[in-house]
Amino acid sequence: MTDKIGFVGVGRMGANMARRLKEAGFTIAAVHDANAAAAQLLAEELGCPAASDLRAVTALSDVIVTVVSDDKAMKAIYSGGLLSRAKGKLFINCATVSPAIHVWAERKCEAKGAQSLEACMASSIPQARQGTLFLMCGGKPEAFERAKPVLEKLSVAMPYIGPAGQAAQVKALVNMVMNINTAGLAEGLGLGAALGLDLNMLRDIFSQTGANSRVLMTDGEDMQKREHSCFFSAAHAAKDSGIALKLAKELGLNLPLAAATKKQYDRMVSEGLGELDKSGVAELTFKGRHESKPA
Repeated sequence: MTDKIGFVGVGRMGANMARRLKEAGFTIAAVHDANAAAAQLLAEELGCPAASDLRAVTALSDVIVTVVSDDKAMKAIYSGGLLSRAKGKLFINCATVSPAIHVWAERKCEAKGAQSLEACMASSIPQARQGTLFLMCGGKPEAFERAKPVLEKLSVAMPYIGPAGQAAQVKALVNMVMNINTAGLAEGLGLGAALGLDLNMLRDIFSQTGANSRVLMTDGEDMQKREHSCFFSAAHAAKDSGIALKLAKELGLNLPLAAATKKQYDRMVSEGLGELDKSGVAELTFKGRHESKPA
């Protein structure tokens, strides 16, 4: 564990990944975030610099982990000094961005004599803290092998999917199906509530029949109790469904369920509910919970 690790993007996921690697014996060399105050607090906790300049993160680190919000943010960091003094460094990109951006980042890194790996996350904040993330990895096999000592301390599984962009494709499909399941569960529970059914009973029946799903376990009770503390925001659900729909459009595929689901999450964003957890889609389906804004 001699590699020094830098982090770019230390929101809820990135910060907990940094904490986990620190506890696992790695040196956290520097942290950087657009929210300078958040970076400073984490830096004080971990005993490392809060770099105001992306160049400093790369200069101080052997491995740089990026956990940013979207394609625009990813392009901004890679064009904004992150690749200064990048020769020989490894960049592990964990954000959910479009596959094309991962391919672009790999090319940018290789032009500077560096390596790049996408490590797309299919888990949430508690798993980041516990080191039990499910990571889908894409890039050159040698970059994957080099990243293993770091990724093994962050994950419970880390399948290698293939070349750059393919892991991001799989992640887009994972989140697309998850979002559809979440919206469908919200409609089922919302209709059940309107019918006057006991929702504890209904969730139990769902769990033992074809209505069962992973989101029933993670979100069902939260939907019933209106507990929408954010682990995966509605805004991110909208973004990720959009990535999948763009891929489908490029291939000439029509995905009506994914499109309808994205509209629900887009509606949450437009009506000020975008920072709720994805389970908050139930606010749109339970009778009397949420009054839509006038057009």
